Amino acid sequence: MHYTPVQFRYVQQLLLVVGFLMFSCNGNTQIHNTWRGPDRDGVYHETGLLTSWPEDGPKMAWAFEELGIGFSSPVIANGKIYVTGMEDEMGYVYILSMEGKFIKKYPYGEEEADNYPGTRSTPNIIGNLMYMATSKGKLVCMDITNGNIVWSKDLFSDFDGSNIRWGLTENLLIEGEVIYVAPGGETNNVVALNRNTGAQIWSSKGKGERSAYNSPLLINHNGNRILVTMMGTHILGMRADDGTLLWSYPYKNRHNIYPNTPIYHDNSLFLFSGYGKGSIRLALNHDGSEVTKLWENETFDNQMGGVILHEGYLYGSGHRNRRWFAVDWESGEIKHESREIDKGTVIAADGMLYAYTERGELALIKPKQGSFEIVGTAEVTLGSDQHWAHLVIHDGILYVRHGNALMAYNIRK
Repeated sequence: MHYTPVQFRYVQQLLLVVGFLMFSCNGNTQIHNTWRGPDRDGVYHETGLLTSWPEDGPKMAWAFEELGIGFSSPVIANGKIYVTGMEDEMGYVYILSMEGKFIKKYPYGEEEADNYPGTRSTPNIIGNLMYMATSKGKLVCMDITNGNIVWSKDLFSDFDGSNIRWGLTENLLIEGEVIYVAPGGETNNVVALNRNTGAQIWSSKGKGERSAYNSPLLINHNGNRILVTMMGTHILGMRADDGTLLWSYPYKNRHNIYPNTPIYHDNSLFLFSGYGKGSIRLALNHDGSEVTKLWENETFDNQMGGVILHEGYLYGSGHRNRRWFAVDWESGEIKHESREIDKGTVIAADGMLYAYTERGELALIKPKQGSFEIVGTAEVTLGSDQHWAHLVIHDGILYVRHGNALMAYNIRK
């Protein structure tokens, strides 16, 4: 087919518009990440999964029980599984086959050995490079083909940050060639680095507060790229291109602990924490330069297990309020609650919720427009220490990390 010059320009413009819509249809920019699924919201884009489980739970395909100590989640990339663990105060990345067979491991830096010892943050794999922030504040880029350190930074000595009580726990956010991370310094509060070299791109003073275990979110709000994170006593919104502080919102619980990644939907942000502080929904103005409170819910106080937004309702557990909740997105009103299982983490796939509780329970949950029903349970009997790691689903397999054990359950129909 032959086009006139005018027709050709029209086709070019049309393709650009279609490409932009495909790129930004979910409101979030396309980012490299490994934390809570492809959009950092706990939703895995899997289909063909079981909608009910056998009485004793899904079938375990395999288990690997020789990991070091840790709470991080596994990462699937390059046809392999990557998961971190600590041995003798040293953090290692373990590389397993998709069948759970050990291939090799590489050390990357010291991890927390005193307060709940073990690895915290989930690694981020892009091509042959692994990016990892340790609980001691070391930011590492490693070549995972040979274990060589490509570059490293000390977030505390290089950027005037300081560690926090339970150790730095930030799942790195990477978009394109940029890493965003919060050292928590008075001058270098939040920084953006080149992921290939570690060179600083920008630094923001923010509010000069210490970091607070938060893993940030990058949103595309009406064409404005905004980095959202939670620091010691404030929620921050920064221009992603240069670190300009657009707004801050006071938000404080008694321990300054905010491990959950915010959720962006419908031109607004949902942010939440435990210790009875609860959750809040903030509306952004058109260009994202200001926020206003829409509602607050002190009862829905998820500490570190994440929350799922599904068809107009938020699903997750509380902390002091040790129950599972369904909360209306529009009003913040609690529509349903249950004590059938203990509090814990939650992800979603194929219209179902998957919970992993602090008592070692796995649960398959069917959301029902503001209500929910537990349709399957299983008990995690392998592994060690606390049941804190977030679940992962990949290619019909549910991955459960419990301390020194990684288990793979087949949840395909």
